[in-house]
This record gives sequence, structure tokens and C-alpha cells, in this order.
Amino acid sequence: MGRGTLRIYLGAAPGVGKTYAMLSEAHRRVERGTDCVVALVEHHDRPRTEVMLHGLEQVPRTEITYRSAVYTEMDVDAVLERAPAVALVDELAHTNVPGSRNAKRWQDVEELLKAGIDVISTVNIQHLESLGDVVESITGVRQQETVPDEVVRRADQIELVDMSPQALRRRMAHGNIYQPDKLDAALSNYFRPGNLTALRELALLWTADRVDEYLQQYRGEHNIRTTWQARERIVVGLTGGPEGRTLIRRASRMAAKGSGSEILAVYIARSDGLTSASPKELAVQRTLVEDVGGTFHHVIGDDIPAALLEFARGVNATQIVLGSSRRKTWQYIYGPGVGATVARESGPDLDVHIVTHEEVAKGRGLPIARGARLGRARIIWGWLVGVVGSVLLSLLLRSLENGPGLANDVLLFLFLTVAAALLGGLRPALASAAVGVMLLNYWFTPPTHTLTVQDPENFVAIVIFFAVAVAVSSVVDLAARRTHQAARLRAESEILSFLAGSVLRGETALDALLERVRETFAMESVALLERTSDVDPWTCAGSVGPAPVARPDDADVDMPVGDNMALALSGRVLPAEDRRVLGAFAAQAAVVLDRQRLVSEADRARRLAEGNRIRTALLAAVSHDLRTPLAGIKAAVSSLRSDDVAWSPEDEAELLEGIEDGADRLDHLVGNLLDMSRLQTGTVTPLIREIDLDEVVPMALGGVPEDSVDLDIPETLPMVAVDPGLLERVVANVVENAVKYSPGGERIVVAASALGERVELRVVDRGRGVPDEAKERIFEPFQRYGDAPRGAGVGLGLAVSRGFAEAMGGTLDAEDTPGGGLTMVLTLTAAPGRAQAGAALPAGATS
Repeated sequence: MGRGTLRIYLGAAPGVGKTYAMLSEAHRRVERGTDCVVALVEHHDRPRTEVMLHGLEQVPRTEITYRSAVYTEMDVDAVLERAPAVALVDELAHTNVPGSRNAKRWQDVEELLKAGIDVISTVNIQHLESLGDVVESITGVRQQETVPDEVVRRADQIELVDMSPQALRRRMAHGNIYQPDKLDAALSNYFRPGNLTALRELALLWTADRVDEYLQQYRGEHNIRTTWQARERIVVGLTGGPEGRTLIRRASRMAAKGSGSEILAVYIARSDGLTSASPKELAVQRTLVEDVGGTFHHVIGDDIPAALLEFARGVNATQIVLGSSRRKTWQYIYGPGVGATVARESGPDLDVHIVTHEEVAKGRGLPIARGARLGRARIIWGWLVGVVGSVLLSLLLRSLENGPGLANDVLLFLFLTVAAALLGGLRPALASAAVGVMLLNYWFTPPTHTLTVQDPENFVAIVIFFAVAVAVSSVVDLAARRTHQAARLRAESEILSFLAGSVLRGETALDALLERVRETFAMESVALLERTSDVDPWTCAGSVGPAPVARPDDADVDMPVGDNMALALSGRVLPAEDRRVLGAFAAQAAVVLDRQRLVSEADRARRLAEGNRIRTALLAAVSHDLRTPLAGIKAAVSSLRSDDVAWSPEDEAELLEGIEDGADRLDHLVGNLLDMSRLQTGTVTPLIREIDLDEVVPMALGGVPEDSVDLDIPETLPMVAVDPGLLERVVANVVENAVKYSPGGERIVVAASALGERVELRVVDRGRGVPDEAKERIFEPFQRYGDAPRGAGVGLGLAVSRGFAEAMGGTLDAEDTPGGGLTMVLTLTAAPGRAQAGAALPAGATS
């Protein structure tokens, strides 16, 4: 059985009528005799949509209970058993209720397609995964339900359901989409005209790109090489010269004349790496292309006109923009030029525009040859010594009445040739040898002033001179190349040594490694991409540099790492010899990524183990500390409801007081549990503001008996930068803990003082104290030191207090009280801008 086909109605916005269009298509197919059923359609109480369900067979939904509520979802098994020819499945991006067969509805649709069932579905443009950030920036609403773009792109048919913003708002005003009580809020928020226009443009652009993909696929399958002018695509041919900016701006003006025109700038480099293009100028032109809304492409090709035409036809271009040649008149002896060749071979389907510019006929310069390894200065001196030096030497020898003789003349010219070879390499030396042979033959070999040689010995001398010159030149050029190779191998060995060292050291900084790749190969950006399977979209595991590519196909260089991972580089095309080192970098990047994930997994396992420990302690605490007040409340309530005993008003009051005390204890315990949960999950967000301690601390003492605390808060203290609510909870927990462990009749002291930029609040008790080795342990969750016969709790008060103190930028520590007992020291940050008063302390207040 073959795979079913998928047809998607893509909505530009909610309410444009995609579900209505899907149901209309279903009625048309049923009328033609097609076996079509409704697997799941959401009509959202819209009357017109609900009417369209009449006359269509509906597969009953399955009911799923989740959190004491019953929900309905598509019954995939029932649809598979029914096996219709076509199934209607609404809202492709929907997230199924936990406990369903699949987590997402598009996964249910995938099962139906694999079973050979054709599916018609719907989705809105804002639910596409790649557009989530864009839609959020437009509407201010983050879409929680999304569908991967690849799922929609694989659809056999995509039909856009569109409507103008004004028409959609009128439809809403008529009550066809939302209930009247929700209408005003929707029109003034999500369904504003600007939002709807932007969503509509997103839908149109996304659908246009999908149409382009269909067109390219069709042209490739049918081997169509001619241009189909479905839309204007302008290819700009760049040479890396300064005229490129003029060409890009000219192409931009041409594209502006037609809506939907596209600009593609292409630079073609030779495969041997010889080029006269300036990397800096190319980078500027790439930026300019992107600024005008175009794309930049780097192509390798030895035949520039053929490569340019091949690229233009490959992207279905309609126009090519080239600059007038920068060659001088005499340079046309080498050929007609790129512009003339492209214009001649473009054919009738491609228009070629030759644009004039300020650099016309100013010369292009020669490409840098391989001899550039010796350096430009050395090459110039080689040519001067080999050619100009030979001419000057001949003039000098001619000026002498009695010259040194032909043998010495040959040696002098050979010296110049060797010098030219040592300086400039092969080509200057060959030129020097050729010029030397001509000058020796013409001026110094009888008969002079002719190119004939009368004496065979002279002929042999000239031949030997030329052979030695060629041999020396070849040796020097070979030495230069070997030097270049040695330098390159040395650089490669240093790079590989760095990689080996990073492996041995266990370094796990993926960004640092990718940055090293970018610097080593002089790239603009580097990205490590991965995917779970061949059909899944690529995701970025790490990147450096601006605008990293999202797919290996978009990169200038991509290095596969296994089947589903690749290192993608943007900036320039690398020669083949660099790919060996790049492969080592790619393999190391994969290792670093795996190591990071293993560390993350170990971290997660550690947190889970810590959570399990806390949960175990919580269960142990619940089994006793929470059940004790519940048992007291239960017993008091049962006593009050008993008909066997006639309780006096005093007894009833005592029982009610016991119930109230038990409820207060439960409330306190549950509050501490919730606070600890917030700290564990990192959801405590303090609202810091400046406040005086004497405004907060007295309010925190409401839960302790009167006359049990001596309060000493000087009025001259600076203000503190805290969250008043959190500070009150910290002080309340610490004071209650101190009161709990203080001997009967002993009052605790709460005193504050200023120390530089800090303010310390000390809670002093006269209890038994805590040994030094246990002072940190008492701040851990579910820890209580010693017995607390008069107290209740699960050992969370101090843990919550320290967590809140650290969240506000403070500290909470335990110290010994001189003379016995424990002192809790709460250190807070003093608010800036209020100077501390004199050292005199006022009398403390007692509460």
C-alpha cells in the first residue's frame, strides 16, 4: 500500500475560513463518490462551519481523562480501522492531551498517511515553527502550539486561504468568529489591522517560496534548461572590483520597478585559487547586496562566462547585470571578454545588461601567480635583474674597447640569470635566459648584428648557458614551493597539536573551538548543525560569527561529521588542501558537543538525585509533621460533632482554639514547603526597593508571643535595598526559630547595626547553641538540630530564609552567642545615597 497524500489549507490568520474551505472540498469529493470521513474537525461554535458538517460521516472521538477532567481527541485507531480514502483532520499544530497516542496531531496525521489514507488538514501561518519569533514580535503573543516547517513543506498540495484585514474584521464584527463578549478584546489586540496585514504578508511570502520549490523541482525532473519568466530574478556578476557596488545599486533600481523581483549577486572564482579580487571589497559588496534585500553567492568555475550562465539558468533568472570591461584596449587581444561572451551565448530567454561605471578601460591587472610565494617585491626585483640588468650589462660590455671575451660574457649573463632565479623564481629567470641568449647572439657572437652563429663552439656555449639558466630557475622555484609546503605543514601540525591538547585537557568550550575554526580559516561565521534523521530539519548546536547558516546547503563550505551532523562555514570557498584540517576540527567539534551533553546529563542526574532526596525527606516529614496537626484538628472536630457529650462553652472554646492552632501550623508548614519549591525551581524574583528596617522588622514579629523579643533598630541606620515581602519572611522564620529553641523566660534580642556598605541584623538567643560542624547543616532542607518538643515543622524555615536572603543579594549565617546560645546574622546591602548618622545609638524598643 502506498503512502497517502497530504493537502493543507494554510490560513493567513485565525478566522479566514480554512476549516470552511476544507469542509467544502470534502462535500465536493463526497458528491463525486469519494469515501471521505471527518476524523476531527473543530467548529468552535461557529454556525456556518457547524452547518458544513451535516452530511459528512464523522468518526467518534476518544475520551481521555486528565487531571479529573475529560477531553476528546481524534481516535487514530478508529480511523485506521475505518480506512477511508480521505480523512479530514483539523488544526495540524494541535498538542494532544497527555495520555494520547501521540504528543502532536501532526504525528497522528503521519500515521494515517503511512497507512495509505489521504489527509486534508488545516494550519495557520503563525503556527509554523520557524515563524514563532517573528509572529511574537508582531502580535506580542507567543504561539505555544507549533508544527515543524518540514511537515508542512512535505505536503503534496498547499492552498492558501487569505482575506483582507478589513474583511476579516467585518466578519468578526458580525459574530461569525468569536462570541460577542470576546469581540472587543480580540479586535483591539491580536486582530488589529497592522497585525493582520503583517500575518498576511508572511503567509504570502512563505507560500511563494513553496511555489518556487515546486517550480524548481518540476524543472529539474523534466530537465528544463530554458528560463521561465514567472518572476523577475536579476543576477549581478561581480568581479571583486570597485564597480561591483554600482552594479548592485543599478540592479536594485531595476528590481524596484517590479513587485516580487529578486536580486542574486554571484562571484565566480577559479578552481586553482588564482584571483585578483579583494576579500575586503567582496565583504563590502556582500553587505550591500544583503542591505538591498538580495543574496550573495560564491561559485567555483574556470570558464567564467559558462559558469555565470549556468548559475543564471539554474536559478531561473530573467536578467543578468554586468559591468563594462575594465580591460584596456590592447588587452582585448586575449579574447572578447566576459560581457560580450555572456551576451552572445545567453540566448533569447536571458536579458543581459552592460552597465557603464567609472572604472571602464582603467585596467584590471594580472592575477597573482604561484610565484607569489616568493613575495611581490622579490618577483619585481627578479624581473628587473633578469631583463633590465641583461640590457644594461650588454650596453656596458659594448662600451668597452677590448671586451672580456665571449666566454666571460656568457658567465656574466649567466650570473644575472642565476640572480634573477634566486630573487624572482622561474619566470624571471626564463625571461633573463631568453633575453641573454638574444643579446649574446646579436652583439657578442660573430658575425655580430645578426642572429646566426658561425662557430659551433659559440653555439654550444649559448646552448649550455640557456640549459644551466633553466635548470637553476627550476631548482629555485621547486625550493620555493617546498618552503611553502613546509610552512603549511607546520601550520597544520600546530593546529592538530592544539586539537590533540584540547582533547587531552578535556576542554568542553564548543564556542571557543568554533571561534578557533573561524580564525584559522578566515571565515565570517561557523555553525555546527545536526539532525536526528535524514528527513528532519537541521538544528544549530552551536555557532559563532554573524548570521550563521541554518542548512549545510547554504554554506560556502560544509564538512560532514557522520550521517546527521555537519560543520558549516560561511565567508569564502576553501581549497581542497584545507579540508583535511577542517575535517579534524569537525571531528573534534562533535566530540566536544558530546562531552557537553554528557556533562549536562550528569548535571541533570545530580539534580534529579537531589530532588529525589528532598522528596524522600518530604514524604518522611509529611508522614509525621503534617499528620500531627491534622490529627489534632480531626479529633477536635469529631468531639464537637459528638452527640454523646454536652460540652461547656469553655470546652468548646478550647477545642476551637486547638483547631485554629492546628490550622495555623498547617498553613505555616505548607507555606514553607511552597517557598522551598520556589527556591528549588529558581522562580523567586525579588522586587528590590529601598526601605527602612524599622518598617519591616516589627511586622515580622506578629507570630511570636508578646514580651519575648527585645528589638533594637536605630533610627540612624541607612536604608536597605531589599524585597520587603521576602525580608519579612526571613526575619519571621529566624525569630520564630530562635523563640522555639530559647529556654523558658529568656527573651531573644533582635538588633541592627551598620558596617560600611552593609547592614547587619542579629537575632540572638540563649538556647543550647549549635556545634561548629553543624552550623551549615541546619540551613539544609528538612534538617533540624536536636529535639524540638515544643515546636513543629519539617526543617525548612532556615533553608527558606537563607534562600530568600541570597535572592536579595544578602547572606544568612550562624554564630555562637557569647555566654551560650546561637546568633543568626542577616547581612543586607545598604541603599546608596543615605549617609550614616553619628555613632550614638538610641534606646532600643521592646516588643
